[in-house]
Amino acid sequence: MTPSRSHRATPNSLGYRMPAEWAPHAGTWLVWPQRPDDFPGRFEAIPFAYAEIVRHLARHEPVRLVVGTAAREARARALLESSGVDLAAVRFYRWPTDRSWVRDSGPLFVRRTGSDGAAAEVGLTHWRFNAWAKYDDFRRDDRLGLRIARTLERPVWSPRWNGERVVLEGGAIDVNGAGDLLATEECLLGDVQARNPGLPRAELERLFTEYLGAERVHWLARGIVGDDTHGHIDDVARFVGERTIVAAREPRPDDPNHAVLEENLTRLRAAKTAHGGPFEVVELPMPAPLSYSGQRVPASYLNFYLANGVVLVPTFNDPADRHALATLARLFPDRSVRGVHSGDLIWGLGSVHCLTQQEPAV
Repeated sequence: MTPSRSHRATPNSLGYRMPAEWAPHAGTWLVWPQRPDDFPGRFEAIPFAYAEIVRHLARHEPVRLVVGTAAREARARALLESSGVDLAAVRFYRWPTDRSWVRDSGPLFVRRTGSDGAAAEVGLTHWRFNAWAKYDDFRRDDRLGLRIARTLERPVWSPRWNGERVVLEGGAIDVNGAGDLLATEECLLGDVQARNPGLPRAELERLFTEYLGAERVHWLARGIVGDDTHGHIDDVARFVGERTIVAAREPRPDDPNHAVLEENLTRLRAAKTAHGGPFEVVELPMPAPLSYSGQRVPASYLNFYLANGVVLVPTFNDPADRHALATLARLFPDRSVRGVHSGDLIWGLGSVHCLTQQEPAV
């Protein structure tokens, strides 16, 4: 199907829904780092962290790498090759972008299955990106979803409310592919955010149903301290199975994350799946607080990424690293679990999940 800017029928009415991240991938999208001001004083180390991520991914699935310019592509190629990456698994795209957080600026893919249960077709939902309602330079990032749709020649839908495209970042939601969606009230409903002023909760839930196939939205309270997105879910709770959720817990009662994460856990333990059963809730520890120049950063093991055959987990040279890696290895026995040191990455206020976006397999 040739992609267009809109379709009268919504994805859900045509049988599409957003698959879980652990479902088979056709590849992973990344955007090569380009802005030193996103990582003040640490930018020189960031391309090496990206190269490590690409090296792990390229062993398991194709990597779609947006590089912006020919010069940036040449530098990326040289670093990836010297880092042991099989460049045959990497495809480069010279598209202009503003930043590198493709989880939030990129499209959210949806998929429908045929009557025999096999995947039939993949499409894209192109939500508006406004740089977390914080920055003015986001227009090139906001076009990324349409560029990807046209390149892949896939159908694309742009959700709207009152005639305007609806703002949504990929890090703000998580799905299990079976009708359940996780989000926080702070991020999508709170007064401090300016993503979709006036958009009612019920209408947002309807959009999640029509465009992502969500049958039930599970609202947690808030995100963690230091998260400048105001509460992205991918730092606090994630699906790891249709009925299993991993959630962050901060046992130190004097830490400002303690109370909100306890409330999130209470809500999750009381939640029922879209089909009526309980969830299994597995706790992941928080690393010890990390701050740079007096600023708390959102270090969290929940910002892991699930790819074909591998789980990439941010690590912080913390004693809790081992616990987090072991827990995820138990939950994903069919995947290798690899730690990605994120001491420099997290200074950009994001980590492995924020930098990646999965493209489902057909």
